[in-house]
Amino acid sequence: MLLPYLQKGRIECGLDEAGRGCLAGPVFAAAVILPPDFSNEMLNDSKQLSEAKRYQLRPIIEWQALAWSVGVVYPEEIDKINILNASFLAMERAVLGLSMQPQHLLVDGNRFRSTLTIPHTCIVKGDAKYMSIAAASVLAKTYRDDYMNEAARQYPHYRWQHNKGYPTQDHRDAIAVHGITPQHRLTFAGVKEYIPAAKRAD
Repeated sequence: MLLPYLQKGRIECGLDEAGRGCLAGPVFAAAVILPPDFSNEMLNDSKQLSEAKRYQLRPIIEWQALAWSVGVVYPEEIDKINILNASFLAMERAVLGLSMQPQHLLVDGNRFRSTLTIPHTCIVKGDAKYMSIAAASVLAKTYRDDYMNEAARQYPHYRWQHNKGYPTQDHRDAIAVHGITPQHRLTFAGVKEYIPAAKRAD
């Protein structure tokens, strides 16, 4: 049973990210402020939901949320600041995109840092505990999936419509045969080994 809030009467914003462990594509994060009386029996951690249910939930969350936003950090930035900092930055961008100011952030995971002055609480496996974090996980996952499905049309060899950029065997095999693309994260193991020697020398 997901909890509606950590502290009653406070404007809380759930935060979660998607794509941290991928070899290709951006990391996405979502920020969601739900009304205190929000309820949906289907809502859960996005990893526990089918693709169909995630996409069924997305318009419900967007319609009923008091505010929501999605933040994105692209591969070039990920390579410059590392994936952990990129995840934090994506969450910060999501918060900055909200149409209203939250009083507290509920962050999925065990750590968070940003330039924001809003107090936060980190909650391990928070997407399976709090509604707002679960809602954020659904938005982050579906918007990232949309991006990777579109990228798959441009780079069909990598089957991103199926693996979404994660290091599956078919993705690794495609990198070995076809090389890397502008969507790949050049600092990640499984990718950096395939950077042309001339480019590495730069």
